[in-house]
Amino acid sequence: MRRFLSDTVGGLPRTFWTLFTALLVNRIGAFGMLLLPTYLTTARGTTLAMAGLITGGYGAGGAIGTLTGGVLADRWGRKRTYLLGTSASAILMLALGFAGPLWLIALLAILLGLTHMLPSPAMVAAIVDVTPEADRPRAFNLQFWAFNMGSAVAAALAGIVAEFSFFALFVADASMTAITALLILFWVPETLPTRSTTGPRPGLGRVLTDRVFMAFVGLTFVLALLTAQGVSTVQLAMAADGLRPAVYGLVVSLGGAMIVLGQLFVPKLVGHRRHGRVLAFSFTLLAFGFASVAFADLAWVYLGAAVIWTLGQMFAAPANASVIAELAPWHMRARYQGVFNLVFPAAFFVAPAVGGWSLQTLGAWHWIVCGVLGLAGGWGHLAASAARESRLDRERAALSVAEPVAA
Repeated sequence: MRRFLSDTVGGLPRTFWTLFTALLVNRIGAFGMLLLPTYLTTARGTTLAMAGLITGGYGAGGAIGTLTGGVLADRWGRKRTYLLGTSASAILMLALGFAGPLWLIALLAILLGLTHMLPSPAMVAAIVDVTPEADRPRAFNLQFWAFNMGSAVAAALAGIVAEFSFFALFVADASMTAITALLILFWVPETLPTRSTTGPRPGLGRVLTDRVFMAFVGLTFVLALLTAQGVSTVQLAMAADGLRPAVYGLVVSLGGAMIVLGQLFVPKLVGHRRHGRVLAFSFTLLAFGFASVAFADLAWVYLGAAVIWTLGQMFAAPANASVIAELAPWHMRARYQGVFNLVFPAAFFVAPAVGGWSLQTLGAWHWIVCGVLGLAGGWGHLAASAARESRLDRERAALSVAEPVAA
């Protein structure tokens, strides 16, 4: 056990652990938006369509927030951007608890989406800033674990708090977010690297024209699209098979439990294997997991499929984050992270819309198509890994000549 803990959590810098704690605290208190649709339909009496529209506004704000956060974190600093996002989120969440008119709730939902996503590129960039390259897979694996652990606790507590008061739900969320801001304010230094530069700084256009990185983003969109099937389309298939919503809840909770209990073992399993091969393997697991839903009609078959695709997600998480850290230039780390983060809200918008139509039109063949898409994504990572590794070798050689100094 001592050796396992040393290999898993040993040697990481103190700033990383503060960021880890801040993320965990923030996710444990993420009550408000989790139950926003329920609040709107039960406490405010809105229609399902209106609740969906307002909740969708949160996602739209998040897309703007992740790009804005990337630019600010590279230009203004990681710490300032993180503090701006968390402080504004705490105030807006408290305002949401007092909001009366639906138009105001809708506006606050959009603004909360923006401020909630604003710190994300800054946090990941800060982890890259302070963590040596060899330790980054472990750091990102722990980050993924903290996110899912906090989300699992929040899901368990949110319903209990809501039974007492929805207003208390928003107050608790705002309080936990404020604690996150205090952790960053007092215990996280500014980590933005500094180096003398001449000429104008490149903007988002540089990121969007980076072919190697955008190919990786495209492949990650496939991953996000498949992952979103487990949240949206799978429950439609289970309902068509006559399974109760509680069974779908069991499928979702199984995936969360696997990540919480097993994610810390992932770095030991993947070791020093190339990221391209790890990602290809994870895509293969996703492919077989979702393709097997085509033959599912009983609860235990769905649970088995969930085990397979969750394993794929677990292997992909640290490898994905490590590839971004390797491809992003030191002075554009947050911008690259901001563009990368866009794939998830985009996928969670496309998946329900296209997935529902595809399931209705193709039936069980929809899941075979998902399997083929996953296998194609795995092959794509194998094909693209050579270009990524060649670029990494060149950048390492350049960094050995002039290493940036942390501020």
